[in-house]
Amino acid sequence: MKWYENTGRDHDVIVSSRVRLARNLVDYPFGNRLDDTSKKEIIAKVKDALCDGKKYTFRDFASLSETERIAAAEEHTVSPEFARGTGPRALIESADGSSFVMVLEEDHVRIQTITPGFSLDEAFDKAREIDQKLDSKLNIAYDEKLGYLTHCPTNLGTGMRASVMMFLPGTARSGSVRNLSNQLGKIGLTIRGMAGEGSSADGCLFQISNQVTLGVSEEETIAKLTKITERLIEQERALRKKMFEQDPDALTDRVMRAYGTMLYAALIDTEELFRLYSDVRLGVSLGVIDCVTAEQLDRILIGCMPAVLMRDNENVRDARSRDKARAETVRRLLSGPEGKN
Repeated sequence: MKWYENTGRDHDVIVSSRVRLARNLVDYPFGNRLDDTSKKEIIAKVKDALCDGKKYTFRDFASLSETERIAAAEEHTVSPEFARGTGPRALIESADGSSFVMVLEEDHVRIQTITPGFSLDEAFDKAREIDQKLDSKLNIAYDEKLGYLTHCPTNLGTGMRASVMMFLPGTARSGSVRNLSNQLGKIGLTIRGMAGEGSSADGCLFQISNQVTLGVSEEETIAKLTKITERLIEQERALRKKMFEQDPDALTDRVMRAYGTMLYAALIDTEELFRLYSDVRLGVSLGVIDCVTAEQLDRILIGCMPAVLMRDNENVRDARSRDKARAETVRRLLSGPEGKN
């Protein structure tokens, strides 16, 4: 089951939790200096280290179509950089759909775990389990002073990036994002859009993650991010309540109009989808609407991304047919087991 098909703690604010670990093998140069022979050797070694039973499945990522690769990035299974890459590379996925190992992204190995809701400890435990298995079978590049050796110096040390995907309509609409960014920067954290560095905050979705990896432990990083996230959850809920109390009729009208569009529109483009998602999800969290759940909306959002739609619908060939398929998919998912339509 995919991460966005589940729910978790504090799901009204926290969509998902993620932990990434960057690792490299001794005796091989970093990715930009690898030849294809060395790349294939690394892929084989990682595959042998992990795929020794039914717990993990292996995919030759380079053999996938461009649509399939981009769809994987839209589902947050892989990074956009990995999806856009060229040459030999592989993806190893856990049977429970929560853990992914990108072989030959920026580093030789990128372990990624993603879990629903506020579940950083769970995500870290899953990533550490994979890391320990690889470490027991492979010669991982590590220095006593610098920690794990990585392609990018900003990842030296733990090689870990932990993050939470937060739904922050209250923060965004109050104009507090820039101030929040400044505050987070002072304590070694950063805020980015849904797709990471350089992306926009579509749907009022933001990633909060650590910047510091050197001189701290993984446990300290998780503890700090957890503490700050708990404060941000309280702040966001207070801002939503204030927003509603200022003009409940206007907010209710906005939510219900967005929900009606989702139910009856014949065409929905990606930009509109994000706007509808944000308005209706806010309404769900405030109790304005009870005929749809936040979990349904997350499945709709991911399931209606451009490449995901093209991968899952053979009749989608251009922007118009994609917008039509998106509207049809939204209606179908709204009328699913949790829907009351």
